[in-house]
Amino acid sequence: MNPLDTPLGFSSNFLFVPGTRPERFTKALDSGADGVILDLEDAVAEEDKDKARQAIREAWPTFSAQQKKRLVIRSNSPGSRFYSADLILAQELDIACLLIPKTESLDQVNGAALILPNTAIIPMIETAIGLDRLKEIANSEQVIRLALGNLDLQADLGMVCDKQETELQSARYQIVLESRLAQIAPPIDGVTPSTDDIERIMDDAHRAKRMGFGAKLCIHPKQVPLVKNAFMPTAEDITWATRVIEADKASKGAAVKLDGRMIDRPVVLLAQRTLAIAGKP
Repeated sequence: MNPLDTPLGFSSNFLFVPGTRPERFTKALDSGADGVILDLEDAVAEEDKDKARQAIREAWPTFSAQQKKRLVIRSNSPGSRFYSADLILAQELDIACLLIPKTESLDQVNGAALILPNTAIIPMIETAIGLDRLKEIANSEQVIRLALGNLDLQADLGMVCDKQETELQSARYQIVLESRLAQIAPPIDGVTPSTDDIERIMDDAHRAKRMGFGAKLCIHPKQVPLVKNAFMPTAEDITWATRVIEADKASKGAAVKLDGRMIDRPVVLLAQRTLAIAGKP
């Protein structure tokens, strides 16, 4: 299996579920979330790490092949005393995707890739060191996209952000830029702490899309439809993308004008991504 051949590269929303709550695993998959992250890190107390791994191990045979393609495991951070056991679990289950929190180097990612050759990797940028080494992390083995850990990054940088997280704008821009330069999927924006403030959730999701992010992390099922709607292409977007693909086929890949706009390879790739997100063939 090619680790880069995964629908999670097109997913617009990822829902966290604590690894200690197996009764929520299937509910999360049925929530409408594109990707479900079985969390071994922040949502699990230190004394419950083994319990969480065992819960995932026991639940794994109950998932269908299609469900397994949508499941991500968030390990504990590299260097923690829990990380090795997390990688052993990921190897045992042959998981489709691993989310590595507090990623800070190429070696950390490539080390995981060596152990998990069939697994796509999403490094999570949550520290000053990770932000400083974005380029090498984005170009590491089996990386399909980056994710922003906005709350941890604020804490590591000693920031006190406003409601719009204006202070993190430059960090978000850097993550989007390095993702594009590495030619990986658009990154995943961080969480919105509120589960009830619909306006804030929508504002955060729309900001992420405007900045070039392709997805957002969710901490509650109520956030999923709001985020999905924010990232979903409009009818106008879909119509334009369809026409771009048709024009590209007619020109057999050569540059061509459509409505006075030059259609070349980057525009075609964007159109393909738009249709993929919309679920159009």
